[in-house]
Amino acid sequence: MNRALLVIDVQESFRVRPNWRAVSAPDIAARAARLVAAARAAGDLVVWILHAEPGTGTAFDPALGHVRLMGGLDPRDGEPVLTKTSRNAFTTTNLQQLLTERGVGEVVVCGIQTEQCCETTARLAADLGYQVTFVTDATATFPIAHRDTPPGRPLAEILADPATLSTADIIARTEYALAGRFAAIAALDDLAPPAGTVPAAGTAGRPVG
Repeated sequence: MNRALLVIDVQESFRVRPNWRAVSAPDIAARAARLVAAARAAGDLVVWILHAEPGTGTAFDPALGHVRLMGGLDPRDGEPVLTKTSRNAFTTTNLQQLLTERGVGEVVVCGIQTEQCCETTARLAADLGYQVTFVTDATATFPIAHRDTPPGRPLAEILADPATLSTADIIARTEYALAGRFAAIAALDDLAPPAGTVPAAGTAGRPVG
C-alpha cells in the first residue's frame, strides 16, 4: 500500500500571530522536517498543504505574504504543494484525486493545529477509506479561550484564566477522539528515529498504539 505524508499548515502565518509564544511545539518545523526526511527515505509521497483566507487581512491572507512554509521546509520537485481554504485538506483542494492517482491508501498526518486542521483532515481521510496515522507530537496547537471570553482579550489573561483549555488537554482530547476510530496514534521517534538510534523491531515508519 502506497503511503503519503501530509504536512499541514506549517506556515509563517502562525508565527506572526500574538499567541505564537503559547504554542505547544515551537520547533514544529523541525519535527515536521524529521518526518519529511523519513518519508522520502521510505519512498513515500510528501504533500505540502498551506491554509489561505483571501481578502481577510489576517495572517492567512496571501496578500500579506505569510502564507508560506516555515524556514527549513523545502518541497522537492514532484512533491505537491496545495493551498486550502477549509479546515480539512480535502474539501477545497484536489488532494483526494492526487492520492488516488498515486495509488495512496495510507496517510500520515502532521502539522498545525492539532485539533483543527490536522484532526479534521484525519477524520475525513478515515471516512474516505484511508488508513490514517496521526503523529501527535509532530503537531502543534495553542490554548483555547472559553467560548464566553470577550473578543480581543490579551493573551496573558487568556493563559491565566482557569477556564482556558490548555494545549496538553487539547492534545489528550484529540488522541482520545481519534484513536481506534479514525487513526492510529504514532510517536515522532518511532516514525523518524533521532540520528544514531535504531527503531524498535516492527516500528520503523509504522504507527504505534
